[in-house]
Amino acid sequence: MHYHLIGIAGTAMASLAGLLRARGDRVTGSDQGVYPPMSLMLDDLGIEYADRYDPANLAGDPDVVVVGNAIGRGNPELEEVLDRRLRYTSAAAVIKERFLAGRHVVAVAGTHGKTTTASLVAWLLEAAGLDPSFLIGGIPENFGISFRLTGSELFVIEADEYDTAYFDKGPKMWHYLPWTAVVTNVEFDHADIFRDDVAYRFAFERFINLVPRAGTLVAGWDSAALRAMCGVSPAPVQSFGIGAPDTGTTAEGVPSNPRWRAERIRGGEAGTRFAVRRDGAMLGEAEMRLAGDFNVLNALAAMAAAAAAGAPWDAIREGLGTFRGVRRRMEVRGEAGGVTVVDDFAHHPTAVAATLRAARQRFRGRRLIAVFEPRSYTAQRREFQEAYGEALAEADHAVVAALFRPERYDDTIRLDPAQLIASLRAKGVEADYEPAVDGIVKRIVRRARPGDVVLIMSNGGFGGIHERLLAELGPERAARGAKSHGSAAVG
Repeated sequence: MHYHLIGIAGTAMASLAGLLRARGDRVTGSDQGVYPPMSLMLDDLGIEYADRYDPANLAGDPDVVVVGNAIGRGNPELEEVLDRRLRYTSAAAVIKERFLAGRHVVAVAGTHGKTTTASLVAWLLEAAGLDPSFLIGGIPENFGISFRLTGSELFVIEADEYDTAYFDKGPKMWHYLPWTAVVTNVEFDHADIFRDDVAYRFAFERFINLVPRAGTLVAGWDSAALRAMCGVSPAPVQSFGIGAPDTGTTAEGVPSNPRWRAERIRGGEAGTRFAVRRDGAMLGEAEMRLAGDFNVLNALAAMAAAAAAGAPWDAIREGLGTFRGVRRRMEVRGEAGGVTVVDDFAHHPTAVAATLRAARQRFRGRRLIAVFEPRSYTAQRREFQEAYGEALAEADHAVVAALFRPERYDDTIRLDPAQLIASLRAKGVEADYEPAVDGIVKRIVRRARPGDVVLIMSNGGFGGIHERLLAELGPERAARGAKSHGSAAVG
């Protein structure tokens, strides 16, 4: 069949394109402003795509047009699909019908940690010799690609709560037929599509209700909102957490103490070590290259899910130790002039704070410069402004860029960068508002010194800032800067 994907360069859409190609289908697509890593993946796969939306892209009458969830009415290509009465559907529907039906689906959901946890589950199952298929909204370094199609009954999928398409406003994760469902945590996000916290929680409650009685729910017990949902789970619950032990029960009648628990957590530059206890019995020590308590929780979730899917403990522990991480999740993009540039996808204030604390562990004793682009809808809302002030205060110096599309918001809901900077300075944190990428690069290059770590946080391409910064932070500049600036702070 010929599938044409409108919005093909999104992480999920590009991965779907790869899965369809692996199945033997012809795949074409279109997008605009295409950037790595998905552009590189599409090029490597030899998938034809246009870097513009145009009715001409539909030449040849594709059998099915897949409409990405970022595509809305008024898109010229979508309007042509409707005018010509071409068959169209959503990515989630294609995934469900073509790849998930009849398989043991491990669906990984949650506000934070989905991509890393799904990548971990896939790798732990691979380490156990179970050869899983997978579709992940990022690129696990161990696999080098965001999707794979095998003959195994196991399929690992990142289950996003964002809406499915302009004609299907339910979450994508409702389509994914979970047999083993993972919910890492639940904290209000995506205020652009969920009217309030009640609606957001309902999305996860319904996802939990999709798990068959013979399946498994893996749930993060350190998330109070999530614990409250699990008492009505039709499937048995494998809980995980690192909170204090408690032998009682919650108000919902579920045990307070998680079934999978991490103890004696020790972090360092090389990674993290911790002991794992299951149902009160000590399984043993585990270690991983990832930093931060939030990644300990991700690891516990992946361990519980892999065990539910049939992986033995020894293989799980070995797989965790060889997991190399995910691109754009604390990914070191390079070092120039003694300055390390790190890329991370963090955009929710909780994720920003956790990422900065993990960077403190990984780059112990080094000055940490946080560069934050308010790009997502959540990141640009005033209601989260105080939380961003608390989160960015974890850095030695914070640089905040301009809002990505400020015209979408009025003064009643728009985050105010000037106020955010003022609140950081009031906390004693060096902070600057630098709207454009050129200005950010010049500021850091002018004042950075060898040993600094620049952590860039954005859920988009951010104008290629990583490569531009590394290009300017060359050895010659570093030598000149050391002579002229000495040990001056970033300003």
